[in-house]
Amino acid sequence: MTKLFFGEALLPGGWARNVRVEIADGVIASVVADAAPEGERHAIALPGLGNVHSHAFQRGMAGRTEVAGPASRDNGADTFWTWREGMYRFGLKLTPDDMEAIAALAFAEMLEGGFTHVEEFHYLHHAPDGARYDNVAEMSARIFAAGGAAGIGVTLVPVFYAHGGFGPQPPSARQARFLNDLESYARLVDAARAYGATGVAAHSLRAATLEDVRAVAAMGAPMHIHVAEQTKEVDDCIAALGARPVALLLDNAPVDRSWRLVHATHMDAQETARLAQTGAAAALCPITEANLGDGLFPAKPYLDAGGRIAIGSDSNVRIDAAEELRTLEYGQRLATRTRNVLAMPGGSTGRRLFDLALEGGETGGIAIGASADIVSLDVAAEGDAILDAWIFARAPIDCVWRGGRKLVEAGRHVAKGPIAARARAAMERLRAG
Repeated sequence: MTKLFFGEALLPGGWARNVRVEIADGVIASVVADAAPEGERHAIALPGLGNVHSHAFQRGMAGRTEVAGPASRDNGADTFWTWREGMYRFGLKLTPDDMEAIAALAFAEMLEGGFTHVEEFHYLHHAPDGARYDNVAEMSARIFAAGGAAGIGVTLVPVFYAHGGFGPQPPSARQARFLNDLESYARLVDAARAYGATGVAAHSLRAATLEDVRAVAAMGAPMHIHVAEQTKEVDDCIAALGARPVALLLDNAPVDRSWRLVHATHMDAQETARLAQTGAAAALCPITEANLGDGLFPAKPYLDAGGRIAIGSDSNVRIDAAEELRTLEYGQRLATRTRNVLAMPGGSTGRRLFDLALEGGETGGIAIGASADIVSLDVAAEGDAILDAWIFARAPIDCVWRGGRKLVEAGRHVAKGPIAARARAAMERLRAG
């Protein structure tokens, strides 16, 4: 039995003082407020957050695309589409060993940043030329191995990818690692389930037809799909299929609470209201969306309509749960030229953002029977001001427990040294190549 004592903790019923948490076999066995001090002492306890959208391998290219390309690349500007070319070049080089090493670093940094569980949107399935590994789930197995090395909870979301654009258009040679038909995808998902929790995904309406999307969704949950991230994607969808992408999904697929619509940045007012009514989560990745110049999600009207959001780190250019939430709010402030846009009237913005991310990430809380996934902060504040300080004033994370194991201490992952060294060696080899 592990005993932890916190001066203040955010429980499902709200803030409580002098909280003793007892942990047995990785699960919270008891939670007692107004308790006498007993066990390892810390200032503040928060439940760990869920990261619902990650491409772990892209951690290896963080910082490597911040150079302007030739003016002719995309109508004189660098855009998501020019960035994608660099991502393809990097992704084609990765071996299974590289994938495991880089993913372990990303996962360790997620724990340091307040995430205790990740839903990994994984599409590097095959060898660079598209040849199948002897184990069709080789790359999936490496993701789970990386999660084990870092200690984070992992739900793998293998991605179905069959086409190169709306129409459908044929895929390019650079997409060979991603490709499956529905039969081979089903075999991949079944093989991945032998290693751990596994959901399903269609990459996008560019890469999967509506028939494909429905077939994939029938194979399991959670169900993920990129949608309406870029205005060009919306325009191309209208030109090819006669409707906007979110509207197409809502009209033709069984979108419900088990779905994550990733980004959904460019919705009209009708799509925004309709998506909010489905119970699906809009999986927002504000740091990546800012880095790629995607645009701003219509957060206030969506939330006012009862919509759910969840938070992801996507390209992992920077991994920090508080910064994702801060970037979400600051984007809305810049767009509206007002402050505290996403707060409830009279309420704390930090508390609203944290509650939304916690509910959308579905990681549970500090409660009996839940996995002991706890983040401790070192901050001199009380109540909701704690969350405002963490999100907006960078109050530091002290420790993180996942399944009762202390994996972060004094802000650093306990195995950061060897994990980072292995990832660094992989990234240096990839740069050299």
